[in-house]
Amino acid sequence: MKYGAVALTAILGLASCGAPGRRAAEMPVIRPSEVTDFRVLYAQNCSGCHGADGQGGLAVGIGTPVYLAIADDATIRRVVEAGRPGTAMPAFAKKAGGLLTDAQIDILVRGIRVRWARPDALGNDKPPAYAASTSGDAARGQNVFLTFCSSCHGQDGRSGRGGSIADSSYLALVTDQHLRTVTITGMPGLGAPDWRGDVPGKPLSDADVTDVVAWLAAQRTPLSAQLNRQSLNPAGGSE
Repeated sequence: MKYGAVALTAILGLASCGAPGRRAAEMPVIRPSEVTDFRVLYAQNCSGCHGADGQGGLAVGIGTPVYLAIADDATIRRVVEAGRPGTAMPAFAKKAGGLLTDAQIDILVRGIRVRWARPDALGNDKPPAYAASTSGDAARGQNVFLTFCSSCHGQDGRSGRGGSIADSSYLALVTDQHLRTVTITGMPGLGAPDWRGDVPGKPLSDADVTDVVAWLAAQRTPLSAQLNRQSLNPAGGSE
């Protein structure tokens, strides 16, 4: 009996060493600001909108070859840090009210480039520039829209299988830069082609993109245009 009691005590002691509570107590605690794994940072902060592999979902595919061909690291960092005020893209930098340190943002920017950039993917095709260098011509942009976009979005931009992109409510929530970016990169997850795919063999030129964005911007109602300026550019910035 005494031997049995000793054996039972030893068994219970061994079992308690592996108890969940003790294992949890012995595991090191990693503060959110100390996470340095790109996969964890991206999954927790980016994948919900941009897709698990960066190919897009509800938002721009920041891991697509086209996006990474037009957006340099400084641009990506700026958007991650400050977000897009008035849109679903929040500021992630601590200095802008977010939760990520400068080092963590560096990890995200570097990781996106290292994992998904494919410099040779576009071959000899050169996409339009990320940012417009001139003011667009809205009148000409309407003709560009009719030629390249109306088959999906309707002649007025408010119908068709591709949905309404000239709706004032939508236009009040997005920047002209966003319109330019998605016109160039497309939205693969939603079936929208990049700048080469609207009319086979006839890619959009830089001027085409600038002008069609000017036409779309002109579709904002006075109220939505005011809301867009106030929410997206509170400090008078360009984006």
